[in-house]
Amino acid sequence: MMRLLAALVAGGMFGAGLVVSGMTDTRAVQGFLDIFGAWNPTLAFVMGGAILPVALAWRLAARRPRSLSGRYFPARPPAAITRQLVLGSALFGAGWGLVGLCPGPALATAATGGLPALVFLLAMGAGMVAAIPVRRSATPASPMRT
Repeated sequence: MMRLLAALVAGGMFGAGLVVSGMTDTRAVQGFLDIFGAWNPTLAFVMGGAILPVALAWRLAARRPRSLSGRYFPARPPAAITRQLVLGSALFGAGWGLVGLCPGPALATAATGGLPALVFLLAMGAGMVAAIPVRRSATPASPMRT
């Protein structure tokens, strides 16, 4: 029960942060991606505000065998740059740039009645479901050579 309460509080803080920072406004995200036009740097501050506490939390978690809820921490995924990572990142970035929403802001926007965000979430879900058989049929990912 405590774990669900912690997830509810963290999710609420995340959603409220997205709304307060203006990241549910697609124009803010698209403005950040418009580096050769009317560039809007506000997303960089939001990302920095997320990266700093997570970096600190990872450092603290590395010193503990278990989380505060008593569960073991999952193993970190390998840091290899694979073809799947590059292709997935490109697809994610293209969708993000075209629409101006990524999953978190889309959820927050859909929760406040944003029909375009709901359509985006449905399309994202369909893409995730369609990717499952593609990923299963793919050969094991190998690191890219640099």
